[in-house]
Amino acid sequence: MSTLLYSLGRWSFRHPWRVLLGWLLILLAVGGGALGLNRGFDNAFSIPGTEAQEGLQQLSRTFPQVSGTSAQFIVVAAPGDDVTEETYRTPIEDAVAELEDVDGVSSATSPYDELVTGMVSGDESAAIVRLQFEGTMTDVTDDDKESLQEVVDALRPDLPEGSQLALGGELFATELPTVTLTEAVGVVIALLVLIVTFRSFVMAGLPLGVALIGVGVSLLGIVAATQFATVSATTPMLALMLGLAVGIDYALFIAARHQDQARDGMELEESAGRATGTAGSAVVFAGVTVLIALIGLGFANIPFLTTMGIAAAVAVAVAVLIAVTLTPALLGFVKHRVVGRPRRAHKAEPARAPREGFSTRWVRGVTRHPVITTVAVVLGLGLMALPVGSLGLALPNAGVLPEDNEARIGYDLTSEHFGAGFNGPLILTGTIVTSTDPVGLMDDLRAEVEQIDGVKEVALATPNETADTGIVQIVPETAPDDPATSELVRELRAHHDEWLDEYGIDLKVTGTTAVSIDISDRLGAALVPFGIFVVGLSFVLLMIVFRSVWVPLKAALGYLLSILAAFGVVAAVFSWGWGADLLHVTRTGPVIAFMPIVVMGVLFGLAMDYEVFLVSRMREDFVHAARRLGGSREVAVEAVRSGFAASARVVTAAAIIMFAVFAAFVPEGDANLKPIALALAVGIAVDAFVVRMTLVPAVMALLGDKAWWMPRWLDRMLPHFDIEGEAVERERALADWPEPGSTAVIAADDLEVAVEDGPVLASGVTLRAEPGDALVLASADPRGARAVGLAIAGRTPATGGLLRVAGHLLPGRAAWVRAHVGLALLADPQPGEAPARAVRAAARAPIVVIDGADALEPAARDQVAAVLRDARHALAPDPLTVVLTASDPSAAQRLLSDAGWVGVRRVDVSPTPATIPNEVSA
Repeated sequence: MSTLLYSLGRWSFRHPWRVLLGWLLILLAVGGGALGLNRGFDNAFSIPGTEAQEGLQQLSRTFPQVSGTSAQFIVVAAPGDDVTEETYRTPIEDAVAELEDVDGVSSATSPYDELVTGMVSGDESAAIVRLQFEGTMTDVTDDDKESLQEVVDALRPDLPEGSQLALGGELFATELPTVTLTEAVGVVIALLVLIVTFRSFVMAGLPLGVALIGVGVSLLGIVAATQFATVSATTPMLALMLGLAVGIDYALFIAARHQDQARDGMELEESAGRATGTAGSAVVFAGVTVLIALIGLGFANIPFLTTMGIAAAVAVAVAVLIAVTLTPALLGFVKHRVVGRPRRAHKAEPARAPREGFSTRWVRGVTRHPVITTVAVVLGLGLMALPVGSLGLALPNAGVLPEDNEARIGYDLTSEHFGAGFNGPLILTGTIVTSTDPVGLMDDLRAEVEQIDGVKEVALATPNETADTGIVQIVPETAPDDPATSELVRELRAHHDEWLDEYGIDLKVTGTTAVSIDISDRLGAALVPFGIFVVGLSFVLLMIVFRSVWVPLKAALGYLLSILAAFGVVAAVFSWGWGADLLHVTRTGPVIAFMPIVVMGVLFGLAMDYEVFLVSRMREDFVHAARRLGGSREVAVEAVRSGFAASARVVTAAAIIMFAVFAAFVPEGDANLKPIALALAVGIAVDAFVVRMTLVPAVMALLGDKAWWMPRWLDRMLPHFDIEGEAVERERALADWPEPGSTAVIAADDLEVAVEDGPVLASGVTLRAEPGDALVLASADPRGARAVGLAIAGRTPATGGLLRVAGHLLPGRAAWVRAHVGLALLADPQPGEAPARAVRAAARAPIVVIDGADALEPAARDQVAAVLRDARHALAPDPLTVVLTASDPSAAQRLLSDAGWVGVRRVDVSPTPATIPNEVSA
């Protein structure tokens, strides 16, 4: 990965216009797709497979009059008036008549209809007009909404002075979130932080530019995706928030590494490549963790949440791709201006030691008192997490809209005059086709339901026109998002078997409120398995990166502390009301149900960012120091301090930027997004500054050199991920190997190949092969020669020594070598495949490795020699280089001689020091 990114960074630096124009063309293409494919966002929530959703689907077939979305408007009489007076009744009934003619409206119910009860308040101070639509919320067009609004607005002047009128209901319960100027404050803060970090206006604008282009691509792609999937209105805002935050940070990590290297005098193109290969590797790792966590939102098995996770994951993936391509390209435009303004030189006495920075003093204090620090942090975060128990979850309704919103006004007026439960009625429905007295049956059910605690009244109990389906419309005593309403739904469902036995009806509790409760319950049930998935994933990934057991364990526990603290603050604000006015929280109570699972997924990836960038530098310093001084506890603690001091500046800047971006969405943000943004802002601040930059160095100091312990069997089992670009550093260190100006296409020094957990098959192999050479790798045990041949072909890694093939250092460039070096395994041929055909396919490459040719029958050996002879002429003027592995070197040398090679060389690859010269001319 790091070597690929290194090459990509250098190429992008050399061709900045191509990369920039490429991304701008992508932006234009996605923008065109958004214009042509946009179908609009959908704020309706559904959850297939639940009782409430099945009930709605049944009603859409048998009782469509009550299955579609609904709206209502409330009229509150002026003080001292009754809403039943003629001055109110006549204009309201006229408006009802007009509303019946509005497209999409299936019925408009007058509060004065003799067949309807409960639409006029008990004190006759208010009346409600209910409207039923034929389809779902997404089926109602903007034109239909405008027609409805026009009729209601025309009613206002006809009502007596001092009366109130508000349009609301399910159709208007949510509003599309928009970007406000407040969100721009986060970008401005990010710019100021970048200016301070880079000490350069040009460099400060670079991460912002990269992030904004990436966000543009992501958001336009989400808009285009509405043609093929149902996308909630909250999805693009979440993608914007995430894409902007991680986009700035990822570009910052790469650009900051490049600036440090350029200030140290490194050549600019080399620096851009190394920054992309090292910091870019960490960016890819961090991005992948966020992607996995976001895609893991599908754990809840809720379609709209899965779509949200995929859309946010796309935004993060674009941020990663654009960071590792456009960032080095823009650095190619910046060139020498990357160093920024030099720091002001202060006159100082020669004997005075250089002044220590704050990060150095901080980490020294933390590591000097690690026990006190650890206890203080854990207790402090534990106190922050105390309010978590009061955190309520529900889906949004009009009650969380801004207080000046007309639907919110209608919601509050309805609660005041009719009771909170009137805003979220429940529907009990079932098939009554077997009943001989459907009306009497529904009356009996009404009487049963009215006896249940929590039911305020039964507004309607009736069969449909064909008398095959009945509904009981229930008005709860409590609000739709009140936990008591959830208990009422469970209580109604608990009577299912009883009513089935008594009345023979399979009843389902449904309606918008029941759907919301089912979704909240499903999300709550998914939290524990999702948490196990995220924490378990973080543990495994960090074990792979740091080759340690204690570091990932500490990181996972720190993540849990950050999550609990973030949820505690959200509960304190939205449940207890602490600071609610300051943050413009219009109504305290439950927060949007998918807040915990989304925040857990997002914060997981971001927390791993800081863990990787801080601890990887500590590990690097420890490894280097341990080689010189040994791995003692003192060396480990000093590595913690030096690694922290080296990476704290960039991590601090990144955390402040992310906090600013998330916090900017809180004061004036969308009501649904507000608790998510607050949780992420608090979570980032806690995780970066309290957990990663305080608790982590303290725990690392307590562990000392034991922090890097891992059982050998586990180390062998886990794959390796080059997070800090060690392969890039190795390539740079060996840039002049094998010799300056060497033209060898194959070079090896002290090469060793061993079986995992097994014997060494070959060792001490040193060889050089020029273009057009022919080599015979000889060993008494055929496995040894084959192992070296496979290593040269990039098919198996060497366990020691150095190996370069076609100018590419292995194992870092193994993927390229595999694609450009042919391999023919004649000792183990494919069924039905002739040796000559296998060699012909392999010899299309300029370098070919052939195993087992010496053991062929004479006829087959002659055919292979002929194929190699033809391949030499086919590749001319480019020379063909051949490597044969053999247990019978004489037979292999004769084959190559027959193919036209002169001066074939034999290389002994014995696992023990050879008693004959390593290279012997044929």
